[in-house]
Amino acid sequence: MSLRWYSTVVESTDPRALAGWWAEALGWQFAHESDDECVLVPPWARELVEQLEFHRVPPGMVFVRVEHEKSSKNRLHWDFAPHTTDDREAEIDRLVALGATVIDVGAPPEASWTVLADPDGNEFCVLSSREY
Repeated sequence: MSLRWYSTVVESTDPRALAGWWAEALGWQFAHESDDECVLVPPWARELVEQLEFHRVPPGMVFVRVEHEKSSKNRLHWDFAPHTTDDREAEIDRLVALGATVIDVGAPPEASWTVLADPDGNEFCVLSSREY
């Protein structure tokens, strides 16, 4: 027996706005939306949920309301990678245009990733392009 990675939960003072930002950034869809909790899933996940065995269904993202602002560096973050046929720099520019911020966390100049923060300050990385 093993567990299924069901979701990643992100705290926010405005979960609807932050979930909307991530939906636009990832091209995901709302599965549930309220002022206190929003759930995002990949657009193809709804089709596959009926076809895949429980443990193979991809995780979603859940945004929940909290009263406090983010106050320190994340202990966990997401890594996202463009495909080798995609323009990595254009993707970073798109995320910045949506409201992300490129941040400096002390990565070496030759790093193959770029660290950004979403509008709530949650860190994530855009890695070098990948084939798989």
